[in-house]
Amino acid sequence: MAPRVLVSDELSETAVQIFRDRGVEVDFQPKLGKDKEKLAEIIGNYDGLAIRSATKATEKLIAAATNLKVIGRAGIGVDNVDIPAASRRGIIVMNTPFGNSITTAEHAIALMFAVARQLPAADTSTQAGKWEKSKFMGVEITGKVLGVIGAGNIGGIVCKKAIGLGMHVIAYDPFLSAERAVEMGVEKVELDDLLARADFITLHVPMTDKTRGILGKEALAKTKKGVRIINCARGGLVDEAALAEAIKSGHVAGAGFDVFEVEPATESPLFGLENVVCTPHLGASTTEAQENVALQVAEQMSDYLVKGAVSNAINMPSITAEEAPILKPFIRLADVLGAFVGQVTESAIKEIEILYDGATASMNTKALTSAVLAGLIRSQVSDVNMVSAPVMIKEKGVILSEVKRDKSGVFDGYIRLTVKTENQTRSIAGTVFSDGKPRFIQIKGINLDADVGNHMVYITNTDVPGMIGFIGTTLGEAGVNIANFQLGRDKQGGDAIALLYVDAAVSEDVLNKLRANSAIRQIKPLVFNVD
Repeated sequence: MAPRVLVSDELSETAVQIFRDRGVEVDFQPKLGKDKEKLAEIIGNYDGLAIRSATKATEKLIAAATNLKVIGRAGIGVDNVDIPAASRRGIIVMNTPFGNSITTAEHAIALMFAVARQLPAADTSTQAGKWEKSKFMGVEITGKVLGVIGAGNIGGIVCKKAIGLGMHVIAYDPFLSAERAVEMGVEKVELDDLLARADFITLHVPMTDKTRGILGKEALAKTKKGVRIINCARGGLVDEAALAEAIKSGHVAGAGFDVFEVEPATESPLFGLENVVCTPHLGASTTEAQENVALQVAEQMSDYLVKGAVSNAINMPSITAEEAPILKPFIRLADVLGAFVGQVTESAIKEIEILYDGATASMNTKALTSAVLAGLIRSQVSDVNMVSAPVMIKEKGVILSEVKRDKSGVFDGYIRLTVKTENQTRSIAGTVFSDGKPRFIQIKGINLDADVGNHMVYITNTDVPGMIGFIGTTLGEAGVNIANFQLGRDKQGGDAIALLYVDAAVSEDVLNKLRANSAIRQIKPLVFNVD
């Protein structure tokens, strides 16, 4: 029986034909995505679901998708897919990471011009029979400072085009190395420096806990008077109410927005303000981009449903069916090693070395390395996958090396990740035990044996008496249950670490009580997905 795919959003006929040509039965209902009840009623009949942004693959819908094996998103953003729910049901979620990059970058440049020259308002005035030439006094782009927040794939294209327009480009991106910045022709800066110097600011970062509200009231107050702000990335990166007040006060000269905190955006504090240009999430809306991502998602889903091949998957590595049983637990290990370092590292990464020792050296290390990199940068880029992660690392000029060697210790095989930044070197190693679960076996060269849990707390401190009691008592008084408590030190009175596996996330108040101890140098709450 041929696999069945439901297309619930608009896809081109060419994309739909790809499914048919590759032996997949297609039910093309492009308006169904807006009918939640009807969609939930029939979704159990399909092996695949092809969507754009209108269809919301919620936990409720996924629960009804009893036969669903893959969700394909024609585009990069997967905000409309409940990925944890899909993962728990064994449903692969695919996207098309790079199909609309140029289109989105061009839209950001277009909005920058529109705001600089007040084009929409001038057009409306002129077509109304007025001739208000003196009213619309704009500013030049040439020679201005453009501050780019996020210099990845789309941000990098914006940088290149802005340099071609004669702008001086400064960029804030924790993963952008100084060497890569030189290659791009941009000046790498910290966020506060960017805010103080930029004449125009454009955002090109995903929505994560770290980037949400990155341009809030306090950040906007630090900007240069007369700045113009462009957002074609994600709604919620900029506090719309705070920006509206900054525009009304005259501190911010204008803004161009393609994305909003609530979409569809039928109202916003920005609407109706002078020199604010708004578009209805058109960043990817060109004929070329829409066709590219549609064709890509049809090809990827067909390859998986017919051949079992996995590509551009958010929640599954690109591996063959033969490799899967052996590789899967080590993929999970690689991901948590990367996630550990990603969550405790705040400065720009310059070098990454991954050591495969013993049995791991003969595995598909390309997939393992991709898993390490995806885990490493997920704290900054939430929708990264194992295909896009190596590309992002390369684009940022980070030096990546793999080392393979024969068994050198008591473990049959283990992986060690070492990351160098401008300020320090971090190292962590782990292995997989017979139960298939990942274990941390070494941090900063200090040996230990730690289970990996969904919620953990990592502490570095000076080795002094009483630390075990202090940490345990503080957490106990706060009602925090410790499932596992691992300690280690390099020497008496030297560096020491504590790694705690706790039942739930530890509040910031409790963490601050721990930080009050002068012997503690660093505390990091960690989150892993190991279920």
